[in-house]
Amino acid sequence: MPSPSLRLAVVGAGAAGLAAARELRREGHAPVVFERAAAVGGTWLYAAPASAATADPLGAAATHSSLYASLRTNLPREVMGFLDFPFTAASSAVDARRFPGHQEVLRYLEDFARRFDLYGLVRFETEVVGVRREAGGRWAVTSRKLGEKGEQDEEVYDAVVVCNGHYTEPRIASIPGADAWPGKQMHSHNYRVPEPFLDQVVIVIGASASAFDISRDIASVAKEVHIADRSAPASTCEQQPGYDNMWLHSMIDRAQEDGSVVFQDGNSIKADVIMHCTGYLYDFPFLGDDSTISVDDNCVDPLYKHVFPIEVAPDLSFIGLPWKVIPFPLFELQSKWVARVLSGRIKLPSKDEMMEDVKATYLRREIRGWPKRYAHNFSGGYQFEYDDWLAEQCGHPPIEEWRKLMYAANSKNKAARPESYRDEWDDDHLVAQANEDFKKYL
Repeated sequence: MPSPSLRLAVVGAGAAGLAAARELRREGHAPVVFERAAAVGGTWLYAAPASAATADPLGAAATHSSLYASLRTNLPREVMGFLDFPFTAASSAVDARRFPGHQEVLRYLEDFARRFDLYGLVRFETEVVGVRREAGGRWAVTSRKLGEKGEQDEEVYDAVVVCNGHYTEPRIASIPGADAWPGKQMHSHNYRVPEPFLDQVVIVIGASASAFDISRDIASVAKEVHIADRSAPASTCEQQPGYDNMWLHSMIDRAQEDGSVVFQDGNSIKADVIMHCTGYLYDFPFLGDDSTISVDDNCVDPLYKHVFPIEVAPDLSFIGLPWKVIPFPLFELQSKWVARVLSGRIKLPSKDEMMEDVKATYLRREIRGWPKRYAHNFSGGYQFEYDDWLAEQCGHPPIEEWRKLMYAANSKNKAARPESYRDEWDDDHLVAQANEDFKKYL
């Protein structure tokens, strides 16, 4: 039987939204993609320092993007790409490095959008401000064209696919005394270049990729950089190898009115800036209570397989919530699954069965001792189990073995060579396997 063609609203034209648009149309649906920016790319759209300026350096900027100028990928390009559209260093590549800068990733996404004729599906500079469920189960989507005051459009869609990303709404560390501390605080979302920190003393809070990169970026011009890591033992105070102006500490204990910041070991320094590299919050300001989901301590709940709100499945779905993943292949497989569920080719379990699955997921998290905010954390090998489950649902081959091995090799190399892993590696045999595999797509 032919599957029904549904009119679908896709929120966002970043990598997840583009993947969703392609798979939905491949399945015979009619997607309309809403994008606030004037171009595709989502978080990979860089905003220069002037346009990224904001009255609240701790808040979300006018831009969706959190890119800093020096950012390079922390995954090799072979691993990163969509499954049937390799991210190769083609002869036309401006940045042919294996770990390229963000501009090269944006060019790749633009090439993807052109190759699969997705631009015509996107309404640029159009923000979704409301999604409301109607009595018949369809969804009224209210949007506004940016720059047109007060004018809003409302249209009805059969289903909504949310692809708005989760690197925009800053998560801020709670520091006793910070309100009275006289220095400047900002979030990494609003960091772009190191020059404003010339000769300053900067504290960077965090231990993830952005904290690592930004601390090194700032150390090139700052007087001192002090990294506060909540996972470090309280007594930690270590000068970082290769740097005469950078130290690792335990977490901040408090900030004081005299401008000093005290660490958990009792040591204190006078600082000019506290940089919060503390991650982001899931945020869906356009969704109301009828979406049937809530966000509590960064857990979007209840979602079957991190995609479908159980009460309104499959008419509302989320692409791209998991983190600690290879994002583009995961977006692609989630999108294939959503597209086929919407057309009826794949049937979801009953609501009770889906809820039991959600409870089992929570139990696994509790057994590992993870906090609630790790609900969508896919570290520890779970991402490939999840990807392969999605692939099986869709009748798609599992994730290639070389991709899994390369991801593991990169993680090992990053731990062994934290300062140079992007330029030194030992997995050329896996690169050769990847390039051989890519021939069928090129």
